[in-house]
Amino acid sequence: MSRFRPCIDLHAGRVKQMVGGTIGGEKELTNFVSERPPSYYAELYRADNLTGGHIIKLGPGNDEAAREALSAWPGGMQLGGGMNASNARGWLDAGAEKVIVTSCAFKNGMVDWDAISALVKAVGREHLVLDLSCRKRGSKYFIVTDLWQKFTTVEITPGTLEEFSRACSEFLIHAVDVEGRQSGVDCDLLALLARFSPIPTTYAGGIRNFADIDLVEFAGGDIIDYTVGSALNIFGGQLSYKDVVAHSGSSRP
Repeated sequence: MSRFRPCIDLHAGRVKQMVGGTIGGEKELTNFVSERPPSYYAELYRADNLTGGHIIKLGPGNDEAAREALSAWPGGMQLGGGMNASNARGWLDAGAEKVIVTSCAFKNGMVDWDAISALVKAVGREHLVLDLSCRKRGSKYFIVTDLWQKFTTVEITPGTLEEFSRACSEFLIHAVDVEGRQSGVDCDLLALLARFSPIPTTYAGGIRNFADIDLVEFAGGDIIDYTVGSALNIFGGQLSYKDVVAHSGSSRP
């Protein structure tokens, strides 16, 4: 069954929840800025045994905060943001369960298979998560990089999902057009992933209530997990974190 994967988003060294498509743009929109340190959230997730969550460094100035979160739960969370073949092993040694890769896997809007191969060699396929976060153009979804500001030419299709799956153990996919907006899940993207993803995939974007969680669980079966961010009360929203944890726990086999 689908399960809840928690998150810690870091921006300028602080735990924040932001509107995905605006990060790095002319006008960044922020939903929440925490007064608590990153370690608080990592310790919370550790206490609730929420494995497979992710820490994302949104831009520079977040290394110290990321190390703080990882040290609070060594081996308990994945880490993404600025990953490449040179630094990925160091982050695993710092306590990341897996490393999440986006921008360095693409060059000039195309897949950089040499960079991906170097990452696999550096950390192993089992420790690699590909972030295939995407935005919609017309009726198609294209992978976006560089804080989700740049479109690649790579469309999310059954073929590309199959091809990417040979290089990693999981996908993390944000529906960028609804990320941080609490406007409901992107049902078209969710259906595409649920039908064609050949490996475990975490969907993020737009979840606001249990009805949205039910949509992910109904569509995703054993393949699609979910992240809830801005909607949670620990990030200033209305949805009870404790209730989501309890629901996820009751859904596990």
